[in-house]
Amino acid sequence: MIAWLNLAVLVLSSVFFLFFYVMSVSPARLERRLGEKAFRRCMHYRIASGVLEGVTVLSYVIYWLYPLPIGFPLVLPWSWLLSIAIALVIAAPSTYLMYIGVRDAGRETLEPKKEHTMYGGIYERMRHPQALGEFLLWFPIALVLNSPFLLLYSFVWIPIFYIMCVFEERDLLIRYGQAYEEYRKRVGFFPRKR
Repeated sequence: MIAWLNLAVLVLSSVFFLFFYVMSVSPARLERRLGEKAFRRCMHYRIASGVLEGVTVLSYVIYWLYPLPIGFPLVLPWSWLLSIAIALVIAAPSTYLMYIGVRDAGRETLEPKKEHTMYGGIYERMRHPQALGEFLLWFPIALVLNSPFLLLYSFVWIPIFYIMCVFEERDLLIRYGQAYEEYRKRVGFFPRKR
């Protein structure tokens, strides 16, 4: 019973995380309807998406404790130490990429502001460093928990984060106009060779 309930929480928290995050990166679109308070509302949406992401991480841990009784293998076919090593190889650069993205985005990471200008730093090399770093971190979590099901579920985050980035770019085009269009031509969605 706990395993099935947890699966429902896992799926629903993933879906609602996407919903609230997409809403949080839409201040310029919402401003057309709500005026100045749109930016503050987007901050609340961002906080809600963060809470839901935390619930999803908790669901990963609960799945490890209460796996689905469906005959799916309970552990990965290699040693747990190898899983941890692979997790560290993925997590170290992903965490660093997220850190650099948050540092260079500043307060805009959590609190969108109308007067905020476009970013510099890592954002001159790729448009979505935080998203790239963050979606990759789901794989190390699954690897540390040594769960084939969670490793497979982690692939769900690829389209989720891609959709989030697409919606964010739509709003940035409204917000910054031609300057953002020129930026998109100059800088890749994710890193690319120059």
